[in-house]
Amino acid sequence: MSAIDTTPVQGPVQTPQAPQFDEDPEFVDAVEEELPTESHALANADHEEKGAAQINHGQTEVRDLGWNEEAVDLPTPLVGGLPNEELWTLVRRFNKQMYHVKSLPEPPIGGLDLNIADEEEFSPDKLRANIERLYMTVIVGLVGFWNHIARLRSWRERNRTIAFAAVYFTAWAIDFLVPMIVSFVIVLIVYPPARTYCFPPAPIALIDSKTGGIKKPTAGVLGSDNSLTGAPEKHEGEAVEQEASNFVNGFTSIALSSAAGKHPQGDPHGEEEGASSLEDSAPDPTNMAMHAADAKDKSSGGNPNAKHDKTKEPMSAAMWSKTRPVMHAIADISDGWERFANALSATAPFPKEAPRVKLAACLAPVLLASIFTSSYMFTKMNGLFIGFGFFADPLIWRGLSYLNREFPNWQKLLEIRNTLLKGVPTNAQLTITLLRIGEANKAPLPPPPYSGPPPPDAAHATAGQDLEHLEGVSDREMADAVHPDTAVTTGADAAAPKPKRKTGHRIVAAMKHATKGGVETILGTDRLKAAAGGEHAKNRLGVLQTDSIDKSAGPIQFSARYKGKKGHAYITTMATSPALSWTTQKEDIDPVFTIAIADIKEIKKVGGLGWKTKLVVGWATAREIADGLLIVEKDGNTKQLTAIALREEMFNRLVAMGTQMWEAW
Repeated sequence: MSAIDTTPVQGPVQTPQAPQFDEDPEFVDAVEEELPTESHALANADHEEKGAAQINHGQTEVRDLGWNEEAVDLPTPLVGGLPNEELWTLVRRFNKQMYHVKSLPEPPIGGLDLNIADEEEFSPDKLRANIERLYMTVIVGLVGFWNHIARLRSWRERNRTIAFAAVYFTAWAIDFLVPMIVSFVIVLIVYPPARTYCFPPAPIALIDSKTGGIKKPTAGVLGSDNSLTGAPEKHEGEAVEQEASNFVNGFTSIALSSAAGKHPQGDPHGEEEGASSLEDSAPDPTNMAMHAADAKDKSSGGNPNAKHDKTKEPMSAAMWSKTRPVMHAIADISDGWERFANALSATAPFPKEAPRVKLAACLAPVLLASIFTSSYMFTKMNGLFIGFGFFADPLIWRGLSYLNREFPNWQKLLEIRNTLLKGVPTNAQLTITLLRIGEANKAPLPPPPYSGPPPPDAAHATAGQDLEHLEGVSDREMADAVHPDTAVTTGADAAAPKPKRKTGHRIVAAMKHATKGGVETILGTDRLKAAAGGEHAKNRLGVLQTDSIDKSAGPIQFSARYKGKKGHAYITTMATSPALSWTTQKEDIDPVFTIAIADIKEIKKVGGLGWKTKLVVGWATAREIADGLLIVEKDGNTKQLTAIALREEMFNRLVAMGTQMWEAW
């Protein structure tokens, strides 16, 4: 028997309390259903390599693969050909990227849904998520690429550098340099083992990008291989995700410091560092975005007045008008990077060979042309193209006008996602396909495990192993680099006296305590307002999570409120048509409302509180806020569920169950 069969897994979930639509549910035979996209087709295909979520579970409701179990107790793998840690990394990042989806009336051109809409809504939180994604994909990838260049140039790995140099200068001497480079790239694309042979991997944080040698990671320990700091992580990918968050925080701090005028020339002379003074008591203006620039000008003797400042509104409007295109451009860069990465190293169930062959085939004409093109011809052609682009503007615009008139969608048709990389997914498209696999087999994928307490400050289990290709590095040097310094935790720093609490801290603590009381008072009155019929007050009931969170949530039953009332949302598949329903209590059998999954045309994540209120509540109470979902049916009816336990997982099930083709907004 395989490992999947012997791993302890809960049996099929039975929910006698679930709402009943008929006294005897009607079971229908599976019919051949038209699958609108390649993602739907792959999810319903019979895969050669199967995991626990790819075994069909028959006429049961769904099988619980361990939604409330520890990671070590889950079956391995959940999806064939994909380690669970990589699956959870994809799902965690999908949860942060997807906010709002709408169904498409027609299949997308590229064969895969969940592309970003051209009219995507802008929000600061979504911009943050896109910048974090850019860091995790493009920036980390470019740093890793540069580390390989630094290692080659350093001559520390002498045999490898000699081989590269010999091939390069030989090709240069016989005027075969360009064909050689193109041929080398084709080999790397078509034959993946050549990549690790020519460019042996090494942890990014362990390589000095200046010297090409090894260094101690900036986190002080090699706790992860794919992050720039090497910080420890409990689950794969968490370290680089935390780096991405701090990357955005750093930019935000710099921007707020600039707005507030934080500069040494504004500090009083003669104050000793750490001395208790008025400066210690005053709050840091970089933590307050509102009116920071005006406060700085006033303190400098200026008198800013928005009514007389004719530049403020136009400049603000100009900046905000460009936020959506900038956010969309960042997302497009990340999408392109992910598509190329998934083409070169495809993840099941997507085909592995076809995208690589297509990329190599596109380089074949370049290889042939480079063989028969001399340096003189290449220079002459470049000069012709530059001159044509500079002087033929009227002709170019007439040609573009003709194309726009005769072929309105020609630009969409020529996009790389619809041509060269057609059928190659982004990470979000890969993730929704994996989620659809679980739903097609009535075995929804369990959510990523909760990280919990921080990981220990220690190197990971395989740190420093399989790095023999880093020539000239002794075992002692490697051990010193990957393990934390004992002096950090056992030296004088550990015995140093704790600094005295300053007056400023007491003021902030008093403000925090007062704010917490005010927040609890305001939220406490929501019950009275909700009883009087206030819709906003009803939606705020139960948003502050307590220790009594429903730990049994999912995969069928989710604690949620509707119009302020406590209840449970159910996702059922045993009736004639899969549906989402909501009841007031577990024992109720009659749903307050029922929505067929096929009738959902839009799903949007909504916050339990407004973003400004969230900041205040999070700072004052340090309690988690339960968010909600807004669901729109085809006939325009909307249902808003609030205070949902496992909101992200419920969203994922709803978007993965039906045959809708989604577009991200």
